[in-house]
Amino acid sequence: MKTIRLLYPDHVSGGLETYCFGANLLQHILPRNEGQPLVTVDILPPDGKEKSISNGIYAESEVLHGIMDAQSKLATEKPDRVITIGGSCIVSLAPFDYLHGLYSNCGIVWIDAHPDVSTVDDGYPYTHAMVLGSLMGHGAAQLSAQMKNEKFKPDEILYIGLQPLHGYQEKFLADIGVDYKIQDKAFLSTDEIKAFLGNHDHILVHFDIDALDEHGFHSTYFANSELVGDGAGGGKMDMETLARTLKTITDNSDVVGFSIAEYLPFDEQRLHKVLSGIKLFTE
Repeated sequence: MKTIRLLYPDHVSGGLETYCFGANLLQHILPRNEGQPLVTVDILPPDGKEKSISNGIYAESEVLHGIMDAQSKLATEKPDRVITIGGSCIVSLAPFDYLHGLYSNCGIVWIDAHPDVSTVDDGYPYTHAMVLGSLMGHGAAQLSAQMKNEKFKPDEILYIGLQPLHGYQEKFLADIGVDYKIQDKAFLSTDEIKAFLGNHDHILVHFDIDALDEHGFHSTYFANSELVGDGAGGGKMDMETLARTLKTITDNSDVVGFSIAEYLPFDEQRLHKVLSGIKLFTE
């Protein structure tokens, strides 16, 4: 079994340069494994400039370039398993589609405070909020059009950590038939997770850092009071719950894809900028 680590430092899909910094830092936080080669997706580095919105998507050409380059790298490497190091949530589209081409009866466990099923008509142009809807063929036509394999079905999705939704998200999920539970009071039980896992031969895990409670883990979008996003709130999960959830998933299923997205180390980036201004470090 060949496993690669796909470093995918997308930032334009979430509109924050820190996504790029976070992905590059996250690769050093993961446990070392010389048997898992690092493959880097070609992403234009942040330049501090605002991008235009085309066809309802912010920085559309850059978003699509990243997806296509990730697809090219996957086609060249031909891995059996993919660990994706992001970057905003869009980083799951190419590897999950690729793995769906290798494995049938494949379920997605989406660990996230948000459903990521927005469309280009909902007024929020950042594609990190459209990715799961697009994987099901309904989010953004130009994203789904990049997929090379069968779209995921509504009963192949399990949300863990989901918080209260916007009305248009509730309607979307109801219309396409995704079963879900809002988890602002209690998370899914181990039995509920195992029941979903038991229905699928292979599992893809998408872990969005913002599923974590920003009061206990500060490298998340909602720890920055200056950011408002689409008006949604942050997650409620603590590290103990996360560890128990991931252990349940990995102990009871064949995980062939694992994405980590939306790691936003704001403090570390600020420190980096300060140190970058000192000649001793740069000359």
